[in-house]
Amino acid sequence: MPFLSSTLDRVKPSPTIAVTTRAQELKAEGRDVIGLGAGEPDFDTPQNIKHAAIAAINTGKTKYTAVDGIPELKKAICAKFLRENNLTYTPAQVSVGSGGKQVLYNAFMATLNPGDEVIVPAPYWVSYPDMVLLAGGSPVVVIGTLENAFKITPDQLEAAITPRTKWFLFNSPSNPTGAGYSWDELKGLTDVLMRHPHVWVMTDDMYEHLVFDDFKFCTPAEVEPHLYDRTLTVNGVSKAYAMTGWRIGYAAGPVPLIRAMGKVQSQSTSNPCSVSQYAAVEALNGTQDFLAPNRMLFQRRRDLVVSMLNAVPGIVCPTPEGAFYVYPSIADCIGKTSAGGTRITDDEAFATALLDETGVAVVFGAAFGLSPNFRISYATSDAQLTEACARIQTFCKGLT
Repeated sequence: MPFLSSTLDRVKPSPTIAVTTRAQELKAEGRDVIGLGAGEPDFDTPQNIKHAAIAAINTGKTKYTAVDGIPELKKAICAKFLRENNLTYTPAQVSVGSGGKQVLYNAFMATLNPGDEVIVPAPYWVSYPDMVLLAGGSPVVVIGTLENAFKITPDQLEAAITPRTKWFLFNSPSNPTGAGYSWDELKGLTDVLMRHPHVWVMTDDMYEHLVFDDFKFCTPAEVEPHLYDRTLTVNGVSKAYAMTGWRIGYAAGPVPLIRAMGKVQSQSTSNPCSVSQYAAVEALNGTQDFLAPNRMLFQRRRDLVVSMLNAVPGIVCPTPEGAFYVYPSIADCIGKTSAGGTRITDDEAFATALLDETGVAVVFGAAFGLSPNFRISYATSDAQLTEACARIQTFCKGLT
């Protein structure tokens, strides 16, 4: 339509939302659909957090707040960073937004000029490149291969940096692969960044508490303190605290950057939901006892899904270090034909046929920048996962 902004020509709608929407439509039509597309814990928000929200409502804390967060929440965020990440921040260095996505977007809008480049390791969360494009920048995609557990190397990072590089965007554990960088692996990347002082670091630590086995989470400014003054450390309460719908994300970084992000937010949404902010205070300051049991439940689900998928001819499914996703390769399925007659030309065709013929909804790998793969979110019940994986096994065995 001629009156729409040409900016929209540079981006596409979120494929993960599209898959979830399609699965819901099929369910409404009476189809037996198992949706494995949404990156959302199936746990309920803990009671103490809900009670804090109810108390906020009952005591009238329902008015406008400071644009980028109430003082109580900023103080709780500072305490969290010190307690869990050995990072010292003041409230003036903290910005709170309506979800981690808004915080990331604010940072790009506040810093990117035409021609600025953002290094984005792939597989990436679907929104990263499009947010960069909307803000006028250019995403520079660096591929983490299956052979390297979906992680990029220091040599790859070095080769991607140019005089136009503004940001290195880092996500560990990763959405969509669950891949996590160890301290030594991250140190290799931060050593490269130390040689390029014009490059800033933006981390997405949203899956910090969802790590498995003996993996230890770490974040760039913790690994290399000399990067502190040019790092924006982003996190939120969505995943670990099962608060996706509450829409609270936050970041800490240099004061001039935080102020600039606040200016962007002041002219877009203003403050995040007041009630959600008070709930987030309780999430960060209250009991953390539920984190370990939830983590163990996710680990059990991971092991179930990895085991069942690796039993399928044509699928290779690495074991992720964290988050609640797997990202299996279907290289050996490409070129075959499904039992329903669909030619599997790529991972999108695979995901479409899988949904149409078995009722299992997954997200195709091209949406995350690396094919031929697909992403499964195992943030659902063991019974649903077992049934879904059994259907995937049947579907793949039927390929000829």
